Formats: sequence, structure tokens, C-alpha cells
Amino acid sequence: MTEPYDPSVEGAEMSFDRKMSYGDYLHLDEVLNAQKPLSGAHDELLFIIQHQTSELWMKLAIHEMRSASRALRADQLQPAFKMLTRVARIFDQLNSAWDVLRTMTPSEYNIMRPSLGQSSGFQSWQYRAIEYLAGNRNLAMLRPHEHRPETLGQLDSILSEPSIYDEAIALLQRNGFDVGDEPRADIRQTRVINPKVREAWRQIYADPQHYWPLYELAEKLVDFEDYFRRWRFNHVTTVERIIGFKRGTGGTGGVSYLRRMLEVELFPELWHVRSDL
Repeated sequence: MTEPYDPSVEGAEMSFDRKMSYGDYLHLDEVLNAQKPLSGAHDELLFIIQHQTSELWMKLAIHEMRSASRALRADQLQPAFKMLTRVARIFDQLNSAWDVLRTMTPSEYNIMRPSLGQSSGFQSWQYRAIEYLAGNRNLAMLRPHEHRPETLGQLDSILSEPSIYDEAIALLQRNGFDVGDEPRADIRQTRVINPKVREAWRQIYADPQHYWPLYELAEKLVDFEDYFRRWRFNHVTTVERIIGFKRGTGGTGGVSYLRRMLEVELFPELWHVRSDL
């Protein structure tokens, strides 16, 4: 029988009196005690952890997107590419999480559903921040956050700055492309599709060797939106699998609302230009 291994013989720290431990650094007591099921249903812990971990990944996505915007503004394309790649991988991770939630059946969800009250994922302010950072600036979606001035202030701060797509278009302009009436007068509003921006991307895709950094930027943005769209689609199918076509807890149409969100394009000219190539 093999003797139990003692890591201390190789110098591993085993005593943490007055020293920082793994749990101390990550504040695991707070994190692991943040799950407060209300119904007593077995599956409620799954539901809570699914959404809490998603919010943590979204917090990182917001950090990376804001940093990428600043990098593009400063013409620091390589760091921006790294950050945008990370955001795409975050959404890949978020996509995988739906597979776990799909193990919940309608009957299991119905046991805990009354405990949710009017809470709903569409009220996630971090999800809204990601959309605003990307460029989908639906101001009507500020209303669910009006009861929390601090949250509303954070969203207003994001809306007061150009989106990541605004920064990409400004970069095109600095590189000599005619992008028409950009930036728009009110950056808080969602952009209108601009044929001149589409033409600029067409020129870049037509000669990638000449415009390689801008060509790579285009693909980084498309990659991010690709994973983002998949996340939305998986959200729809997961909700349909669990609640069918019933109205959502937050009062939306549920699946019908989520399907409408599938039609939203974050970087429309980058998708439409594919028809021109």
C-alpha cells in the first residue's frame, strides 16, 4: 500500500494562521454563501449557480470590452485583438453553461418558479451593459434599473462613451476611409446602418494583405458576435425546453421575446458586406 503523500515534505505551505490562503484571496466564504434558495426545490441551487456564474463571466466580458474600446481609441490594435478574442471565449464558456441548465425538466422548474417572483434574466444590468458596449443601445431597457441609481449611473456612463463598434468605425476614418456621418450626433442612440461603412469593410475584405490589421479587427468583431448570437440562440432553446411558450417571470413573452432578440445585429455592416464579396 502506498503511503499517503504529504506535500509539506517538498515545501508546500500547510499552515495559514496570519497568512493569505486560497480561500482568503478569492473571498470564497462570501461567494459560496451567496446562494440562498427560497423554495427548497432540489434544482433551485442549479438555477442560482447557473445565473451567478454567468454574471461573473459577464463582469469579465465588460472589463475586456471597455479595455478593448480604449485600446482601439489609442490605435493599439494588438492588445484590442487579444481582449476581443477573450470576450468571444467568454461567450463560448457561457454557451456551454446552458447544457447544464437544460438538465432541468419543466416539472422540476415549476416547483421553484413561484419563488422567483418577477425576477428575470432580461433584468440583468450586466447583460445590458454588454449590449450597450457593443452598440445595441436600446434606451427603453434602462427602465428596469431606475430603482437602483448606482446601477443606472453605470449604464449611463457606458452610454456616454462610444461603443466598441463606434471605435472601430472611427479607426476606419483615421485610416482614410469615407464613413459618412460618423460619429452620429447622439452616441446614446443605436446606429443606423451606413452604406459607406459597408463599402469601407468591402474594400478591406477585398484586399486583406493591404489592410491586414483592419481585416483582422473585422474578423475579431464578427467572431465575438458569432459567439454572442449562439448564446442568444441557446438561451431561446433552453427556455423553450423548460417552460415552452409560457410568459416569462418578468412579464415578457418568454420565447417570443427571446426570438425577437435573435434579429438584433451588433455590427450590421460586417454581416451585410458578405453579400458584396
